[in-house]
Amino acid sequence: MDALTLFGLFAVTLMLVCYAAEDRSPWFILAFAVACALGSAYGFLQGAWPFGLVEAVWAVVAARRWWLRRAADSVTL
Repeated sequence: MDALTLFGLFAVTLMLVCYAAEDRSPWFILAFAVACALGSAYGFLQGAWPFGLVEAVWAVVAARRWWLRRAADSVTL
């Protein structure tokens, strides 16, 4: 297993863990966004640009969800 494959495995595993824990804290949503960005980098580095593009979109969607959740949590405090 080469370094690029290990990087991809790490990114996808992090995505899974953070997605499963999103309800616990908004910081897991941000970590999911970062993991999606890592998955996007992996996709582009391995030459699968459609995967890289979709993961980049997911990173933006997750970052927006984090931003909205943080704003909603600060209003209710």
